[in-house]
Amino acid sequence: MWLNRKSQLEDVPGFAAFNLLRGPEHEDHTLYASHTIWADRAVFEDWTKSEAFREAHKSAGSRGDMYLELPNFEGFEIMDAATVTKK
Repeated sequence: MWLNRKSQLEDVPGFAAFNLLRGPEHEDHTLYASHTIWADRAVFEDWTKSEAFREAHKSAGSRGDMYLELPNFEGFEIMDAATVTKK
């Protein structure tokens, strides 16, 4: 579902990056997490109130069979960062 969707994030002001992460696989489920990076918290919150957000999530309630429980939002703020420079 996530890999084949049409994303509108690239057109959203303040959006920087998206990563879909696959975690541990268990007998009854595989853990996935979506990770986005935004210019700041305010632009993220603006996106959650936008038409683009509503469009992206319009059928989320119809996919209850895909989840063990409702998705849980966890927000983080960058406190320190490092990047790798290839030589």
